[in-house]
Amino acid sequence: MLARLAAWSAAESAQTFLGGYCVARSLDDGFLRRNTSAGLLWLAGAAVVIVLGAPVVRGVFAQLPHLTEPLRDQLVRRSVARALRAATDGRGIVDTTAVSRLTSQTEIARDSFAGLVLAARSFVFVTAGALIGLMSLAPQFLLVVCPPLVLGIALFTASLRPMARAQHRYLDADEAVGRRAEVTRTALRDIVACGSHAPTAARNRRAIEEAAAAQRALARWAAVRTLSVATAGQSPVFLLLASTPWLLGQGVTAGALFGALTYVLQALLPALHTLMTVLGAAGARLFVVLDRLTGPVSGSPAVSGGQPAPDPLSATTPGERVRPPAGATAALELRRVRVAYGPGARAVLDGLDLTVEDGEHIAVVGPSGIGKSTLLQVAAGVLTPDRGEALLSGRPVGSRPSPELAVLRALIPQEAYVFSGTLRDNLRYLRPDACRSDVDDSVRALRLEPLVERVGGLDRPVRPDTLSLGERQLIALARAHLSPAPLLLLDEATCHLDPVAEARAEHALRARPGTLVVVAHRLSSALRADRILVLDGTRARCGTHEELLVRSALYRDLVGHWNDVQR
Repeated sequence: MLARLAAWSAAESAQTFLGGYCVARSLDDGFLRRNTSAGLLWLAGAAVVIVLGAPVVRGVFAQLPHLTEPLRDQLVRRSVARALRAATDGRGIVDTTAVSRLTSQTEIARDSFAGLVLAARSFVFVTAGALIGLMSLAPQFLLVVCPPLVLGIALFTASLRPMARAQHRYLDADEAVGRRAEVTRTALRDIVACGSHAPTAARNRRAIEEAAAAQRALARWAAVRTLSVATAGQSPVFLLLASTPWLLGQGVTAGALFGALTYVLQALLPALHTLMTVLGAAGARLFVVLDRLTGPVSGSPAVSGGQPAPDPLSATTPGERVRPPAGATAALELRRVRVAYGPGARAVLDGLDLTVEDGEHIAVVGPSGIGKSTLLQVAAGVLTPDRGEALLSGRPVGSRPSPELAVLRALIPQEAYVFSGTLRDNLRYLRPDACRSDVDDSVRALRLEPLVERVGGLDRPVRPDTLSLGERQLIALARAHLSPAPLLLLDEATCHLDPVAEARAEHALRARPGTLVVVAHRLSSALRADRILVLDGTRARCGTHEELLVRSALYRDLVGHWNDVQR
């Protein structure tokens, strides 16, 4: 395959050689000797050489896939093997870039490599044909053409590595701007509610300024590339013209001088420009993509049963008992609870002990999928653990029949349930015998008056499909406020409310007698709690905000993420 590619490329060298040589002979042996037919014959030969260039190009492209496709296949195999190793090595690393590597990045690498092969091959063989032609016309041409050619190539070669670094910096900065835009878009409601316009604008401005600086650096190296092309490709033209008297004095003919200009202008300069353009663009892109394809796996700790790295600031082990101060009646106890979804699956909760005292407000935090909803379902008796037990007010959940469980706890999920019926019936769903004044108190506490007015009163029927997600959650929260259950379990039940409405709802639920356990999705919700429970894989840590900032690396990361979102 390489031999065939070299053979077709050698034909390109011959084409380059004959193109300039025929032009020189057409002048020296034809037109300058007043032999028009000989001159035309030599020009016809040059034209035939140009026409025969089409099969040469086709032959080169026919051999190219034999080089590029094995590279692409090898990169795909490597990416698949790395993704499989990351998924099965037990370290809990999720390879979040596997799909990108298998699709766009391998295609970029293949296309960039093909461009480099074409440009480098063409430059080498075209330059060889041109230099042989210059020497055949007059060896003095090499003294004029070679020094600036070598100088320009050396200058460009020296700029390749810093140009690749500049390209890498620009890609990173461009991705950072995209991330900041996504963060700002998704957190716009919180930014407005918290008055965080200034810090958010400052963070975005810094990301944009870094991208602009990286683009300016890339432009400076592009200018170096242009200087290299001028030095290697255009300076020989100027030097040939400037040295014409000396060359003619050395016996160089006018036809040879015209042929030398043809070699430089029609062969060397286009080949140089193509090579440096491709190396500066496709080469830098290939360098960056290969660095990402062969670099460390970009992933995140597994959040559904994975075991993250231990926190060096906290020696808590799986199963360590998390207790509040002694002397209080426990509203909820989890004893050595283990839950795994399916035989042989890694445990989501493993040996978890937790005690929540009566009247306490607990916030549960952790990455998505870490087991927060599982914990609440075990506490509510909806999910039976594989091992261990849950107790409500000292009594095992598993021994309580469903009607009695409804009196002891209320679980409010993220997707609020609203049925077709009157608004009053929806609010009294967990307490059918609630009197009018109690319903009115819950409406006032959750600020449901605008919704009551919009539907036409508490005794008017509501259609669930006409309610927004936030309105459905408010109805479910008011239902929990009205319920007789001393333990309220909120599984991101305020995620569709703005921060002000969320704070108002949590204050109202905290003000009623009983205990509140909330899966928090905002830092403000966690800060309102008496204690914060951090789920870290199969482990748990509990404490105040200040304590966890010292003891839990995961909590520090979550706080940093929340702060980034609000900025």
